[in-house]
Parts: sequence; structure tokens; C-alpha cells
Amino acid sequence: MTLIDGKALATKMQNNLADKVQQMKDDYGIVPGLAVILVGDNPASQVYVRNKERSALKAGFKSETKRVPSSISEEDLIALIEDYNQDDTIHGILVQLPLPEHINDKKVIMAIDPHKDVDGFHPINTGHLWSGRPIMVPCTPAGIMEMLAAYNIGLEGKHAVIIGRSNIVGKPMAQLLLAKNATVTLTHSRTRNLADVAKSADVLIVAIGQGHFVTKDFVKEGAVVIDVGMNRDTDGKLIGDVAFDEVKELASYITPVPGGVGPMTITMLLEQTYQAALRSLEHV
Repeated sequence: MTLIDGKALATKMQNNLADKVQQMKDDYGIVPGLAVILVGDNPASQVYVRNKERSALKAGFKSETKRVPSSISEEDLIALIEDYNQDDTIHGILVQLPLPEHINDKKVIMAIDPHKDVDGFHPINTGHLWSGRPIMVPCTPAGIMEMLAAYNIGLEGKHAVIIGRSNIVGKPMAQLLLAKNATVTLTHSRTRNLADVAKSADVLIVAIGQGHFVTKDFVKEGAVVIDVGMNRDTDGKLIGDVAFDEVKELASYITPVPGGVGPMTITMLLEQTYQAALRSLEHV
């Protein structure tokens, strides 16, 4: 079994990114700018945003975090996004989800300039992905693809099973795998005989949001197992969707939680902000 060390890969990629950012600054006088909007005080969101901010500053980015109360109106939030749309020093805009119930997240995502949509959630970017011409891609699936490439895990002709059909992970993950000529099965909580389907996978990607949902009964010997889950057990310990200790005995490669997919999500957010800044040079 080989452990896929997302933390080490993220550190390497972010160091390389810092060099590219410095080069951009030297050559063009431009610093990639990332704006993160945090609505309310969700504890998990606070942690994610703090980590994003820290990583962005370390890589030499301009990082701006706008914290607004959960009582903000949908209209005022969209007006704030529009300000960032018009700000030439900001190349990436991210609105941290989830949002309060009185705000329509679809309207908020639609308000972000697709060229600055570093989360890859805007329907225009979704369309680019599904038509085989990706520009901005959801960061977690993008990070998983980087991990598979870094460990030379071939995908052509392999059977990839994804557990979870969210717009954030499952659906875009399926398209990225298809683009690498994998055969993809997208499953979810209503899939019949889910364990049997999962056990046919050469590559198993789990993003169902239930702690230790996937046991050894879901995994065939030699499978590559990618755990996207971030859950807390009864003791408050961070655990994945995969029962790591029993599944690692079967897997050829496996990601840990923490230290697996999570750091790569932030890395791809920064990479896409950098790429957006590069594209902005074409319009200067």
C-alpha cells in the first residue's frame, strides 16, 4: 500500500506557484488577487477560509477576505460580488458555502464573473467542462487529478467508481476522469447494491459525507482509494468517508484524512487564480 501524501504534494506545488507569482510580478508588475467572501460565522467555514488566506499570502498572492454578517441581504451580497467583478486587481472570487437560508446560492454563483469563478461553479464553466474544454474546474476534483498524475496512476481503460453525485465533487470528477479515458460509474446513496458496484472499481473516489461509510466490503484488492470526506467522530476527531485502517490492507494507493485531498483543494484554488491572472494579461 502506498499512501498518497496530499500535504507534501500541495507544499511542493505551492512552492512552485510562489516562484511563478514572483516571476509574474517581476515581468508584468501584476500580483494574482484572490477575494474570499465569508457570510456568517460557520466554524468549519472559518477554518477553511483561514487556511486559504494563509496559503495565498505565503505564495505571494494578494489575498482579501471579506467577512459579512449572516444577516446580509442577497442584494447586498450580490452588490459586493459585483464590486470584485469590476476590480482589476482581483482575479479570483470565491463565496464560501454554505450560505444562510435566505440567500439563493444559485443566484450568488451566477453573479460571479465566470472569468473570476475560481471555484468553477458558474454554469458557463460547468458547460466548458462538460464540452471537453475546461477553464475553471471545481478545485477538489482538479486536486484529485493532480494527485493521480503525481503518483503515475494510469486511468485509461480503468473502471472508476465515484460515490457521491454533488456538483462540487461527484459530477465534475466524472467528467475529468472521462477525459482521461476512464470508464466511469457515478453512484450515490440510492444506488442498489452499492458495495458490489464499488467493489468493481479500479479507482474508487468517495465523497458521500458519512464518516467511515466505506469499509473493506466496498473495496477490491489493489484498488486506488481516494477519500474526499471530512467528518468528525464522537470524540471530535477528523475522519474520512473511508474506514482507513481496514481499507488500507486492500488498497494499492490510498489518501489519508487529514493530509490527503484537503490541502490539494486549496492548492488548485491558488493555481486557478494564478491562471486567471495570466489570462487577464491578454486583455491588458
